[in-house]
Amino acid sequence: MSTWNTRVETASDVETLRDITRLAFGRQYEVDFLDAHRADPVAWIPGMSFVATVDDEPIAYALLTRCHIDDVPILSLGPVAVLPAYQQQGAGKAVITAALNTARDRGERAVVLLGHTEYYPRFGFRPATEFGVRHPQYDGPSLMALAFDGHAVPAGDLVYPVAD
Repeated sequence: MSTWNTRVETASDVETLRDITRLAFGRQYEVDFLDAHRADPVAWIPGMSFVATVDDEPIAYALLTRCHIDDVPILSLGPVAVLPAYQQQGAGKAVITAALNTARDRGERAVVLLGHTEYYPRFGFRPATEFGVRHPQYDGPSLMALAFDGHAVPAGDLVYPVAD
């Protein structure tokens, strides 16, 4: 496993992050999702998109945006994308850890995500249904939540400012 340099996304990274997204997911939907969240003034939080680099070139990123459970603001993690040549080498873990540590340090209370049920529990995520979180389109185990130190994940309906 390699050690990656991680940093906050810069404006010059945007096109590369789009390319990473296309290559990692193999379809345009995730690129459009990323662009929509970046353009939305409620969802986008400056300083909450993290990049892993090799020789200063981005190879992976994790994005935290603002969403709500009912009217309580929380964070959403996603997408997390890694260039295929660097997958399963620790770059994804590095950017996720940087994102979650920053969110915790900023006093955020919780994070939700749609993700792989065998991967994200290592970061402390559990099924969102355990907290009473619901989403009309994603009723299943891949909707997960994480409460930060001393906080609770609020129960209620998950609402993204950007349409899914």
